[in-house]
Amino acid sequence: MTTSPVKVSLERDAALLTLTLARPKSNIIDRSMVEALQTALDQHADEPTLHAILLTAEGPHFSFGASVEEHLPGECEQMLKSLHQLVLTLLDSPTPVLAAVQGQCLGGGLELACAAHLLFASPDAALGQPEIQLAVFAPAASCLLPELIGPAAASDLLLSGRTISGIEAQACGLVSALDDDPAALALAYFDRHLAPRSAASLRLATRALRADLASRVRIRLAAVEKLYLDELMTSHDAVEGLEAFLQKRAPRWQHR
Repeated sequence: MTTSPVKVSLERDAALLTLTLARPKSNIIDRSMVEALQTALDQHADEPTLHAILLTAEGPHFSFGASVEEHLPGECEQMLKSLHQLVLTLLDSPTPVLAAVQGQCLGGGLELACAAHLLFASPDAALGQPEIQLAVFAPAASCLLPELIGPAAASDLLLSGRTISGIEAQACGLVSALDDDPAALALAYFDRHLAPRSAASLRLATRALRADLASRVRIRLAAVEKLYLDELMTSHDAVEGLEAFLQKRAPRWQHR
């Protein structure tokens, strides 16, 4: 029997849905991981007693990012569409989503974390969108980061591909709070601030908070996804960057 890449548990008298990425140490966001997360959200997100969803991960790292193999031509369209649907599901969630990240939180992993309402991190976490180093870009992050941290900070991360620490991420407004055990911090926040509230009222408050953001991201993401598939993935350098990474060699750019 194949082990699920995501552990799903209803806790705190069905008030908390915990989704744990369970393929350490890398916790790659591949098609099976995305499908498992989407299925869990579809099955449980409408529980009337649900006060929050916690997205966390096993092992020393939250996620190294999306599967590079699945971003090659011929496979990337299906992968992108399923990942973007998952991001939109999180954005549209009427239940508050908390994300707790430790270690590396990169690429598609950070895109998922950015779709949460509150992001908790360890001070030494490494957060980034390194896609540009492979001559591609991060579609969902291109839409989310300018909304969350402003155009200047978003441009820095998306164009440089550099990583920032949890401390830097809190300073720019991406991370809500820091702790060496971010999952415990998220649970403490849940117990103190969300569990005592009315689940029905939390859903309405969450819809009010996110309605305009989700609408804007949905429109922008459709256009950015088209740019990725129709233009980026027909370029020489995008395919070269992905293949060079997989072959563990230096890329040979032709700037086209």
